[in-house]
Amino acid sequence: MKSYRIEPDQDYRDQSLRQHEVLSPEALAEDAVKHYDDCYRDYLAAWCNRDNLALHYGYWDSDKPYQQHQALINKNRILYDKAGISAEDKVLDAGCGIGGSSIWMGREKGNRVTGITISQQQAHYARQHAKRHGVADKVDFEVADFCQTPFEDASFDVVWALESSCHALRKGDFLKEAWRLLRPGGRLVVCDGFLLQREFTPNQWQAVVTCLNGWAVPNLCSREEFTGLLEGLDFNDISIHDITPQTLPSADYMYKVAKRLYPVQKISQWLGLRSKAQTANYYVGLAQHQLFDEKLTEYLIFTARK
Repeated sequence: MKSYRIEPDQDYRDQSLRQHEVLSPEALAEDAVKHYDDCYRDYLAAWCNRDNLALHYGYWDSDKPYQQHQALINKNRILYDKAGISAEDKVLDAGCGIGGSSIWMGREKGNRVTGITISQQQAHYARQHAKRHGVADKVDFEVADFCQTPFEDASFDVVWALESSCHALRKGDFLKEAWRLLRPGGRLVVCDGFLLQREFTPNQWQAVVTCLNGWAVPNLCSREEFTGLLEGLDFNDISIHDITPQTLPSADYMYKVAKRLYPVQKISQWLGLRSKAQTANYYVGLAQHQLFDEKLTEYLIFTARK
């Protein structure tokens, strides 16, 4: 049986989505921008809301009956606590989406936060949401690539990356920039999905590529590779927190929502009302469940100190 393999620092998305073109890093960024711009209202309608503004999995404590909204909000608290962030810390939300975590930190903890995204539209929406939540004086949003930001060295106490570092073609480029931006003693917190294997059967490969397509992610890292990158940059106090069990209810929830919306997706697609990005994003809701169910991926929080 033919097997498929993912190597670091390469783009493994189905190139039929891009007319069989091999994209430059700049074009890959444009691809990700289109994904999030096209899918903005889909996320608000089917996953998050205008309070949590969360484009990520939730955190479900086993002893607490969380609902989806509560679980999404809870993810911010878990990362905040794991990284040991305090109200005095200046935070860079690297890959801030529509501002959910930045606004939460400003509103609930009083932090000054700078959120960056490569999408002009996301930055615009995030500013509107910050104003609506009353934290526009604490939280600001800029358009910037988290692998090459315009900020001076040692500008931040914390670099926060919640399901965003996966979008970097070369994860080391993001970590190098995080190291540059952190003050001595500053903390990095990264929360994302990581591969548990590199070789895949054809059926598994289809699920992997569907997820990469649907979330505009070029590749995934393993925990060992990511740890090696951190160590190579002289990060210390590296800790890995496996929160896969607390993430599985979100994966189940996403799968059930996708199944429920299948008729809507098919009819809308047939009528030409769905873009390629929206359709790809829909199908990842089904495929991501297989990645967790067959233990192809794990979901981790990394914390480290400069």
